[in-house]
Amino acid sequence: MSSHVRHISVLGREAVDYLAPRAGGIYVDATFGAGGYSRAILDVAGTRVIGIDRDRTAIAGGFDLVDGAGGRLTLVEDRFSELAEVCAAQGVDAVDGVVMDVGVSSMQLDQAERGFSFRLDGPLDMRMGQSGPTAADVVARASDKQLADIIYIFGEERHSRAVARAIVAARKEAPIATTQALADIVAKVVRAKPNEIHPATRTFQALRIFVNEELDELHQALAAAERVLKPGGRLVVVSFHSLEDRIVKNFLAERGKVSGGSRHLPEVAQSAPSFKILTKRPVTPDDAETSANPRARSAKLRAAERTAAPVHAADALPSWPRLADVLRGG
Repeated sequence: MSSHVRHISVLGREAVDYLAPRAGGIYVDATFGAGGYSRAILDVAGTRVIGIDRDRTAIAGGFDLVDGAGGRLTLVEDRFSELAEVCAAQGVDAVDGVVMDVGVSSMQLDQAERGFSFRLDGPLDMRMGQSGPTAADVVARASDKQLADIIYIFGEERHSRAVARAIVAARKEAPIATTQALADIVAKVVRAKPNEIHPATRTFQALRIFVNEELDELHQALAAAERVLKPGGRLVVVSFHSLEDRIVKNFLAERGKVSGGSRHLPEVAQSAPSFKILTKRPVTPDDAETSANPRARSAKLRAAERTAAPVHAADALPSWPRLADVLRGG
């Protein structure tokens, strides 16, 4: 894939239109990637961008953009859940906009050595960052039940129990160390059908999400954006599958609703809406974009504007499988 193609963010024009960067504003590109959003924001005179990515390769790839930005772009290697702390470390306590493109990037998928794709044989890694357990570690250590739960919850795979049993049986014979090895195991129990996705798609998605704790990260990043956005600041999120989009939708719905309280509990104070929702329905790519980039077909964009209301209480994280539990054998 050429660098030119990599720099075209999915729903990039629409995302920047909703972000509405203005001269002199400070913006967070919470998932820097190839820098598509940052470039567009920096095109507006006097803007400042704090770009965050947990992938060191993405940060290194942005050095030329930093050099050309005249001090207006700062890149930080970190998780986007830490965006409030990243801003504070840069001396910024409030920003005019936050944009995030959630999930794996095309650059990561297209590098066989990163182990994200079953279409390119490589080590079963899947880590977006440079540290922590790999997908191979999870496949080697998780119990049958843990694997089934991971694959069902994060991959929405109906055959999760059969896949988990097949993985456990296979690893008794030999370690599952490559993407091809895992894809072959899954393909034996999830049958390919004409015009449908590859049998291993959902299992690979589940392991990637689990290894990188992506859904917990998204929950925490949304709450962090709520804390750092100024009144009138914009939040724009592009997601690529239903699990992510549901989190964003529910977060904005909860913080965008005007509650009348309960007639049974009239004394309970209701939180004022902290966001005004700008997208009643998610924005999706047009036919031209999906034709040019098939990976865009599942993308959904949601946007909202921060009100002057106080930050809402943080939501508890869902009780789904956790990486720490697998690692300690819990």
